[in-house]
Amino acid sequence: MKDVSDPDTEVRRTSSFDQTVRICSRWKVFLLLVCLFHSSLSSLLDCPPTCTCSSTEIYCNKSDNSSISQLLSFHMAGAENMSESILDLFQNITSIYLENWIGLKVLKDVDMELYPGLQRLTITQSSLHTLHPRVFSKNLNLRFINLSMNPMLKTLSWHVFEHLQLTALHLEGVVFSCGCEIRWLQLWQQRGEAGLSSQQLTCSTGHTHILLLDMNVTNCDLPVVSVSHSNLTVVEGDEVTVICNGSALPIPEVDWAVNGLHSITTQQDKVYNNSIHSITIILANVKREDNNFWLNCTANNIVGSANASVHLIVHFPPSIEKLKEPERRHDTCIEFTVRGSPHPSLRWFHEDKEISHNEYIRQDMDIYNDDLEGCLLFKNPTHYNNGNYTLKATNYLGEVNRTVYGHFLEMPPPDYDYGTPTAETHKPLEDPFGVSMAVGLAVFACVILVVLFVLINKYGRRSKFIIKGPGAVMSGEENSASPLHHVNHGIISPCALDVGLDSVVIGMSRIPIIENPQYFRHGHNGTKPTTYVQHIKRRDIILKRELGEGAFGKVFLAECYNLSPTKDKMLVAVKTLKDPTLAARKDFQHEAELLTNLQHEHIVKFYGVCVDGDPLIMVFEYMKHGDLNKFLRAHGPDATILVDGQPLQTNGELGLSQMLHIASQIAGGMIYLASQHFVHRDLATRNCLVGNGLLVKIGDFGMSRDIYSTDYYRVGGHTMLPIRWMPPESIMYRKFTTESDVWSFGVILWEIFTYGKQPWFQLANNEVIECITQGRVLERPRVCPKEVYDIMLGCWQREPQQRLIIKDIQKKLLALMKSTPVYLDILG
Repeated sequence: MKDVSDPDTEVRRTSSFDQTVRICSRWKVFLLLVCLFHSSLSSLLDCPPTCTCSSTEIYCNKSDNSSISQLLSFHMAGAENMSESILDLFQNITSIYLENWIGLKVLKDVDMELYPGLQRLTITQSSLHTLHPRVFSKNLNLRFINLSMNPMLKTLSWHVFEHLQLTALHLEGVVFSCGCEIRWLQLWQQRGEAGLSSQQLTCSTGHTHILLLDMNVTNCDLPVVSVSHSNLTVVEGDEVTVICNGSALPIPEVDWAVNGLHSITTQQDKVYNNSIHSITIILANVKREDNNFWLNCTANNIVGSANASVHLIVHFPPSIEKLKEPERRHDTCIEFTVRGSPHPSLRWFHEDKEISHNEYIRQDMDIYNDDLEGCLLFKNPTHYNNGNYTLKATNYLGEVNRTVYGHFLEMPPPDYDYGTPTAETHKPLEDPFGVSMAVGLAVFACVILVVLFVLINKYGRRSKFIIKGPGAVMSGEENSASPLHHVNHGIISPCALDVGLDSVVIGMSRIPIIENPQYFRHGHNGTKPTTYVQHIKRRDIILKRELGEGAFGKVFLAECYNLSPTKDKMLVAVKTLKDPTLAARKDFQHEAELLTNLQHEHIVKFYGVCVDGDPLIMVFEYMKHGDLNKFLRAHGPDATILVDGQPLQTNGELGLSQMLHIASQIAGGMIYLASQHFVHRDLATRNCLVGNGLLVKIGDFGMSRDIYSTDYYRVGGHTMLPIRWMPPESIMYRKFTTESDVWSFGVILWEIFTYGKQPWFQLANNEVIECITQGRVLERPRVCPKEVYDIMLGCWQREPQQRLIIKDIQKKLLALMKSTPVYLDILG
């Protein structure tokens, strides 16, 4: 059968075949070029037959007529034509040893520049007779040179070794020609430089060989340099002249090195007595950029060189190169750069009033040449710090100032009261008769108020242990023991002037409250279920020992019988009332009713009262390890403390997990108080108690105001406020809310992570008030993780509504606890 092919198909086959042939031809050319290049490279880097070569060393110890330029068969014109890979091969050479190379006569810089990494060079028993002055200018790593046993070498210049830091120079067996040309070598041998002092160097005076040390050459000395000034101080724009004299025989060359100088220079030189070469430099219109420039004068001759320097100091008036608006960093910073010579003194002004530097506003500065660079630092600035900031820089040549506006916080509303004293205004003198009338009316009003108060107390007494209605709050004597208060609208504010059952006690002063009906579920009349307080018989209470004493009375450790259906007796803490007055008894009644309604695992449990006879007694659960503040100090770095004159036994320092466990329990108690619409007002570690197994509960027997009296600030002779734990609104307005308790919890966290230190311990009470009201907060404790300090900062937001919610705080603490297990083995 005849094969019939399509013409188009035939054409495509032919085209494909031609293409394949062309590709194969290209590959053959490429492979040939590779082979040729490899062959060329191989021949290029072939080691001479009389040498042994490695990647770092060339060693030739056989007779050879080659020159050093023929090492490694290098035939190219220069280094600029070589590839980087070939250059790297030469740069890796660190040692060259040439022996019996009779073809080596001259050593030039082009021969050696291929070996910048060279460290050791030996050329011995060769025909070497000349080394060019700059032969080793590219071999700055060269430390060892051996030129011994070269009979043709008769002279050698110090310029050959000018830039090297030689540790060894061997010239044994070389007979130099005696003369001024090798005077430098004699001086080197005398000084013991480069190991020459241990060598027997000789020189020839014709037919006689002498030791180099014995050579005596006249009119051949090192240059001596002198300058007209060693330090030169000028003012910017001045003209100054400096003279440099170089003296010696042979007469030296003298030159001023002025590379990098900005000022205009002219030079004049003269020769005196054929031995002094003087050169004068004139600096015109001296520039500030040349401040601290070193003018270097060098004199050199065949024997060596010498130099002298002049320190140029240029004075110029100050200038403020940079003054930036406040920028938030770790602290807020107004960044500045001031230039001047001499360095100017700096002064800062806020609204034209000079700033006195302190812990909260301070200058941090470094000096870089002519520049003063740094920051005016603000620690937690507030709106008080808003305004114009002026920087004044002064030196003897002038003064300069520059102003920048600093905005830190928005101004609060115009009616916002900061409790700051106002300037006293001078009023015209009153009429004496009018003053007397006013005083008399005031006395009469006081008498009426006293009578009303007595009548209210006599006829307004309620049932003894029953509490009804929405107005049930604690009141009574000004030194009421418990800080817990039922605040029906969550706020305690001074909104009325009468004092009665619708008021609460802050320290030792009453503040009235306002009802909020939304917290009650019993209709418009607001009635609540009756609260019954458990009565405990006096015969069931056996006192064991005193635990402490407060303003209300004493607290005892006691055994109580018939209190629990499962236990015959149990240890309890009993609080006694020492003041039998009617008002004190009413306080006692209301506190008992209040505490009966508080039942939570992290609130100290209240069992009941004993009222059959005096003194009146409240019974609480007993917490073995006492208050949390004492416990923290006992388990901190300074754990050796005295209790009742005896060292307290501790079981080691609290760890992170234990601290978080303590904090989360207090947060749990606070969540419960908030849910019951109670504001504590005195949350602190001193008012928390510790039991077995690191169990922590919120509680206050009222002793803390006596035991921890330095934690309170006495106002008006009676009121005691825990200002170090209080937010700004509580200090300024006596405004207490759940949010103010959150602020106090942040301080509790700080106490925990400082092992019970007093907040702001370095400041007096009035200084603490100033710090808090101006928006400053406690610093991060040394052992406190950043995540915990962030919680503290969230509690210390100035605006109450911006503070963290106590439920969210407990969630954060529990999440942090998951990274480390809680160990409870520090307690018995």
